[in-house]
Amino acid sequence: MNWGVELASGRCPYCGEPVQLVVDASAGEQRYVEDCQVCCRPMTVRVTGTDPVTIQLFHEDEARR
Repeated sequence: MNWGVELASGRCPYCGEPVQLVVDASAGEQRYVEDCQVCCRPMTVRVTGTDPVTIQLFHEDEARR
């Protein structure tokens, strides 16, 4: 049983490296800040959908829009 936890992939908006995030799809739409595993800069993560889970990654300036 995975309890709604899924692996999602994207690219860091700063360094462009691929990143994988573990997200809780059962929590519905979410927005939070997580550091890139490669360059350590803070990226805003937006999680939408449940089947499949979709993530969007933004740098600080984009997240304010």
